[in-house]
Amino acid sequence: MARRPAARARTKSLQADVESHRQARRSRRTALVEDYVELIADLIKKDGEARQTDLARCLGVAQPTVAKMLKRLIGDGLVAQKPYRGVFLTETGKVLAEQSHKRHQIVESFLLALGVSGETARIDAEGIEHHVSDETLTALQRFVEGRS
Repeated sequence: MARRPAARARTKSLQADVESHRQARRSRRTALVEDYVELIADLIKKDGEARQTDLARCLGVAQPTVAKMLKRLIGDGLVAQKPYRGVFLTETGKVLAEQSHKRHQIVESFLLALGVSGETARIDAEGIEHHVSDETLTALQRFVEGRS
């Protein structure tokens, strides 16, 4: 027996809900990693290296929290740590940091184009950048570029 249109619509709606929740969980998992590599890149650009104490201070967390995350990032091949020195990005880490920075810039530029204040746009972009799809990000970029 064929499914009725209403049953098919409910199934399709449920599948869309499942995918949206799956995407949100995936974004939450990667957000922290992206924040770390982006911050490490910023500190290296500013100071020549990123130290564990600097990361903890900038993120407002304890050093053991940073140490645990750095261990994960080393395991993921995103950073390397040198004894008595700081933390450095691998080539893979540099690529991820650049991608994350670009996403942030696009979202922040979009919010500014909407009239959001600079500080609020910067803060909000920090959260949005991790959850926006590539399709939406491209649309945001086209919108901003169309206003220039």
